[in-house]
Amino acid sequence: MLTNLCRSRQHDDGIPPGEFDDRGFGWWALEIRETGEFIGRVGLDEVDEDMPFAGVDIGWRLMRSGWGHGYVTEAALACLAFGFEALGPAEVVASTTVNNLRSRAVMRRIGMNRDPADDFEDPSVPEGLLRQCVLYRVPAETLTACTTRRDTFRTTVCR
Repeated sequence: MLTNLCRSRQHDDGIPPGEFDDRGFGWWALEIRETGEFIGRVGLDEVDEDMPFAGVDIGWRLMRSGWGHGYVTEAALACLAFGFEALGPAEVVASTTVNNLRSRAVMRRIGMNRDPADDFEDPSVPEGLLRQCVLYRVPAETLTACTTRRDTFRTTVCR
């Protein structure tokens, strides 16, 4: 894919400036390498304290124009490789609403697995369709097989 991961570019999404430098991880802007067009973000974050699980969370937000091109899958694999190498967690988690089938497909493509026993209601969301969520996990040892081809990624992490 022809994408860049750039943490230096400013795309205000409520993420405090300097967060990446303070913690050593955070969110990257996702842009199409050929055009420089901003299409979203991908990154790592700490799971909020009010959630029924803990750890390092991977997430993404993508503009509709970026859907269906594999950008998030590629960027998420690069992000996981960074996370496991730089931070060393035993696992990384991801959650989404039950009906977000596109994100769930990305989670499976990057090697994550779901145990229905881990599904939960997001306490920060009002009652309704968006409250019921699924949780996916990828342990460090599982990801090693997925990232051994890192040299073939066409994404770059910009500083």
